[in-house]
Amino acid sequence: MTTTPTARSHQESAMTPEHALVSVRGLTVRYGPRTALDGLDLDLPAGRIIGLLGENGCGKSTLLKTLAGVYADYRGEVRVGGHPPGPESKAIVSYLPDRSGLPDQVRVRYCLDLFADFFADFDVDKARDMIASFGLDESMRLKEMSKGMREKVQVSLTMARRAQVFLLDEPISGVDPAAREGILDGILGNLEPGSLLLVATHLVHDLETTLDSVVMMRHGRVVLTGEVDDLRAEHGASLDQIFRKVYSS
Repeated sequence: MTTTPTARSHQESAMTPEHALVSVRGLTVRYGPRTALDGLDLDLPAGRIIGLLGENGCGKSTLLKTLAGVYADYRGEVRVGGHPPGPESKAIVSYLPDRSGLPDQVRVRYCLDLFADFFADFDVDKARDMIASFGLDESMRLKEMSKGMREKVQVSLTMARRAQVFLLDEPISGVDPAAREGILDGILGNLEPGSLLLVATHLVHDLETTLDSVVMMRHGRVVLTGEVDDLRAEHGASLDQIFRKVYSS
């Protein structure tokens, strides 16, 4: 992971571009006159849970879409597992968007069949176990579910792939605290060993104890990055307090 002079990581030697599972150089994305990502540089290693933090509109979702290979209108260099965004990178990336693309009228079992058809690494038994652990029935239609229930279905589908990179965009946003805890448990309990989990959120408090590292973004740029323990020790504050201080300035 790229570090700032004030957030130097004790694992810096393992976070060089040569060792990065995800590497970005000069990534720039513009939507008309608006710049969503502004010359972004980033290196992210395997085997880490990394929080992508920032206010709404700071570029988090655009970065995840680009890494997932669903948005291609960018300038700069992007490598995921050594590959530019495309079929080879998509084969190792499991992406949870901030908005579901699944039709409202379908049943959960249809979603399982759909993912099994689309992804060679999809473990349908693992997905079924997760869905059952959430107390959901495969015969339920998505339109009959609450937001929290639908999010649990999405998380089950996403985490049941044997991927190397998991990209989650606001997986606990808009759901009640009880549902957040269950969703986080489902994510962490089903993460592939040695994989990279990059989770975008503005709910820092809920994720603080689970994160190894953070990348804080503002106006399409990285403003602070480093190991969570190092940042807390340096600032003498919780990650949530550091986050609030960064975005109040």
